[in-house]
Amino acid sequence: MDLNSQSQSLYQFDDSQLCSQSQALEFVTDDLGDLGAAPTQTQEDLGVAAELGIAPPGGSYAGEEPYSAGGVCGGCSTIGDTSSAPLNFVEDYALEVEATPTELPPWRCEYCNIHTPAAVVKCVATGKWFCNYKPAGLPASCIVYHLVRSRNSEVMLHKESPLGEITLECFITGTKNVFQLGFVPVKEDLVVLLARDTEVNHTEYDWDLSKWAPLIQEKEFVQWLVKKPSDAEALRARNLNVGQIQKLEELWRTNPSATIDDVITTDGDLPDAEVASVQDRYEDAYQYQNIMGPLVKLEADYDKHMKEQQTQENITVRWDKGLNEKRIAFFSFSQNKEDEMRVLTGDELLLKHPGDGTRPAWQGSGTVVRLSASEEIGIELKSGGNAPIDINHGFTIDFVWKSIAYDRMQVALKTFAVDETSVSGYIYHRLLGHEVEAPQVRVTLPRRFGAPGLPELNHSQVFAVKEVLQKALSIVQGPPGTGKTVTSASIVYHLAKQNQGQTLVCAPSNVAVDQLTEKIHKTGLRVVRFCAKSREMVDSRVEYLTLHYQVRHLDTPERAELHKLQLLKDELGELSQQDEKKFNSLKRAAEREILEAADVVCCTCSAAGDPRISSLRFRQCLVDEATQATEPECLIPIVLGAKQLVLVGDHCQLGPVVMCKNAAKAGLGQSLFERLVMLSVRPIRLQVQYRMHPCLSEFPSNTFYEGTLQNGVTSAERQLELDFPWPNPNRPMFFYTSVGQEEVSASGTSYLNRAEATNVEKLVSRFLSGGVTPDQIGVITPYEGQRAYIVSYMQRNGSLQQKLYSDIEVASVDAFQGREKDYIILSCVRSNERQGIGFLSDPRRLNVALTRARFGMVVLGNPKVLSKQPLWNNFLVHFKEQDLLVEGPLNALKRSMVQFARSRKYESRVRAPPVQQGLGDGTPLPMASPMMGGAGPGGPRRGPPNGAQGFMRGASANGSYGAHQYNSQRSGYGSQSEYAMPATQQSFGSMSLTDSQPAFDSQQGAFQTQGYGSQSQGYGYDSQQQGYCGAPQIAFSQGDSQDFALTSSQEELYRYGEVWSGPQGSRPS
Repeated sequence: MDLNSQSQSLYQFDDSQLCSQSQALEFVTDDLGDLGAAPTQTQEDLGVAAELGIAPPGGSYAGEEPYSAGGVCGGCSTIGDTSSAPLNFVEDYALEVEATPTELPPWRCEYCNIHTPAAVVKCVATGKWFCNYKPAGLPASCIVYHLVRSRNSEVMLHKESPLGEITLECFITGTKNVFQLGFVPVKEDLVVLLARDTEVNHTEYDWDLSKWAPLIQEKEFVQWLVKKPSDAEALRARNLNVGQIQKLEELWRTNPSATIDDVITTDGDLPDAEVASVQDRYEDAYQYQNIMGPLVKLEADYDKHMKEQQTQENITVRWDKGLNEKRIAFFSFSQNKEDEMRVLTGDELLLKHPGDGTRPAWQGSGTVVRLSASEEIGIELKSGGNAPIDINHGFTIDFVWKSIAYDRMQVALKTFAVDETSVSGYIYHRLLGHEVEAPQVRVTLPRRFGAPGLPELNHSQVFAVKEVLQKALSIVQGPPGTGKTVTSASIVYHLAKQNQGQTLVCAPSNVAVDQLTEKIHKTGLRVVRFCAKSREMVDSRVEYLTLHYQVRHLDTPERAELHKLQLLKDELGELSQQDEKKFNSLKRAAEREILEAADVVCCTCSAAGDPRISSLRFRQCLVDEATQATEPECLIPIVLGAKQLVLVGDHCQLGPVVMCKNAAKAGLGQSLFERLVMLSVRPIRLQVQYRMHPCLSEFPSNTFYEGTLQNGVTSAERQLELDFPWPNPNRPMFFYTSVGQEEVSASGTSYLNRAEATNVEKLVSRFLSGGVTPDQIGVITPYEGQRAYIVSYMQRNGSLQQKLYSDIEVASVDAFQGREKDYIILSCVRSNERQGIGFLSDPRRLNVALTRARFGMVVLGNPKVLSKQPLWNNFLVHFKEQDLLVEGPLNALKRSMVQFARSRKYESRVRAPPVQQGLGDGTPLPMASPMMGGAGPGGPRRGPPNGAQGFMRGASANGSYGAHQYNSQRSGYGSQSEYAMPATQQSFGSMSLTDSQPAFDSQQGAFQTQGYGSQSQGYGYDSQQQGYCGAPQIAFSQGDSQDFALTSSQEELYRYGEVWSGPQGSRPS
């Protein structure tokens, strides 16, 4: 092939025109070495940073200046395009005369009006021009910001630019995605554009691909390709704030010809409408509803907007039939593409085909019923009679958004406010933050606190079960590996045995519900797993316990007609109108019968709002993973009559996922569990971990749990005979120094690090070669771009059988929460000089990542970059002190000589109450102060806020509480009692209380405190890392640190910029 025939992908340097750049070039030469020679080190060595062009401390970018061999200065011009002017880096591009808006050319930057031809780039998809200037407050140059916001990736240079009017593309493959494009020096005066990891025929091209560097570095195009405007021109640029730019991008979606003037004239420059923030305490349930309701709507609107934009085109479909004879369409999205549509089992998708001259257009909706390890998705069509099963290509997939979950949250908020029987009086006031005296629950304590069919409980688990049974409201904190599920199942068993009615068990995720259902079933209780109708066809390991399964397999004479109609419907696909009506009536009756006969009903929080469940009443309610649910979501099961409530979770691990920036900013991401902790409801902490090798649990215990975690397993029990180069075999963990530069992923919204991916493959191969099976290994990375790249890299470059690598699970931190693997490899990705470490600074994310491994863990990262964040500095010091911070090839690891600042104690700013703990026999430790904050025996009692005069049993409340009028008949626990009322407070009236019991003894259940409060570790706002430990899962900004890869339980949120511009602790939109 003639190299000169590819002028848009090859650039030649003219030595005579760049001598004035010798100083800059000398710097680049020092950083990258002789670009015309073969590299002296491989990517597994420490020289990988130079090979990949890490940005130097001075702020210039490796690769931004023209390259030459051996430090010889050279100019640049295009090959094969003699009309192009030579590239002159010395020229000052500042305008001689400041132009007025009417004089600006059409290629002016749509954001800032800069219009120097060498400094502007055209977005091919939108036809709009943007410059390579990064205005104050914008996290990237104008062109890069626009590409990510608009989700485009192809650009064209200006016709008057030194390189001419060309669209940038890969020389070999023709790929035009600039986020994948980079350059390689091929001669002393020549560079070539290649897509990342392009395979090159080395017999035809003798190029050193190890010197590949991306075109976009530090969120700007390299300056040898697209010039940065001069300071003089930058001063004359139009000054827009980030909010205006974001609104302009939004406006372009519906009106592509809109300008910034349209944003201003429509009040687009005004701040977003304020929404009320969540409170610690609420005056009444109406205020609670009025604050939470709008936040739920914000999140719903944002979710709808995001889902409706998710479309995948040119999909290839494979057709099949399910066991029920329904048509199933199987398909895969672009392999390993990290910006693809993210789906979960139970989601509804719309499959469409445009038709052709011989057949009409077709569309059909279906439910996702299968997600395979090969990333193949199967949807079961609701009606597949006319599906084009003879066509396999040209389909389009749309996401069908449903408001059901959000509607149920709104209903729960309203029910809490208007239905006096929705919860007991005590729970009502505690959820609102009112400090009322805890009632004594009538309970018969068992002799044995374990449950049949479950493992024996340790002392902290026994203590937790005993305390929960005696309280109307409990929160149980389960650190990683402490047997939270077994404890929860034991609690449910003993609650059910109290003969207080049915127990409702919920969690935000189906996985958690299934796990708990399985454990509860082992105790011998009658359990029904209730699923949403959209999930009834989804495979589950507790299928035999599901309601729909039990209905189909009822074997009673009176259900014979239902069984007959069910078979007929399965065979024909539908019934006559009369038969359908009869079938639904019989089915509802059977469902009701099964539900009412159950001891325990298990479902997700959202499914608890289903009319089949919400028509029942549950006095006892346990919510597992409560810290991963928003308050309105958690409220759905609670308002079904809860008089005894148990919340189980861990606020030191990841919290709820809130996607809407404004909703997160207002506090929707704070869980009810967290708010109650801050309101002095003491968490009962489980203290014995059974997952990790003792050396793996040491740092998380000391950092996040005040050193209280005890090891229920020994080192010997967590040590396998394995041929692996542990620096210290008795401590199977190490930090593996990897200093390759981070890069923007193909989507433009995430990061990847090729050097770390290379080392991940080497580690995985070594584990596999040493006898570890693929299902024992987990690779965790916080960035979706890195996840996709690691999967692709191992498939392409793995030294063992490809099938072995395809069985390795590579997932985000969020996806691994609540799970474990024998061996974990953590790839940190971030490696830069100025951008910081993004949401790696979230202490809860670090806690989850470090506590997934059972037998061993390897962390890969750039210690110099990570150590800038105090918590990571502590982590690195911990490894260095044990000689576990290493570098070099795997077969010759050596101690790293990197120096760190002294380790500082990790502290929280949010005050929290001491955790409850007990003695080995499960009895509480004595304490002088009472549990609920009142005085000891004989001291004054604290009543409801705002001057509640008392709870008079049997009396009806007809009083006022703040601005809300009550006629209350709320029921609850407790005895008739009088409460002291400050003279300045108003009368609240009296509330009806049932189940008279002795007054709460302030000494009963009062426990010894630990250094939680302001000295708490692992909770609250950390002054050092600038991130709120008790906030939703978000990308954090750290000082000037700017990050544009976001994460969620659906992996990645694809919006750009708000994470830098918004306040600390807000979820980007």
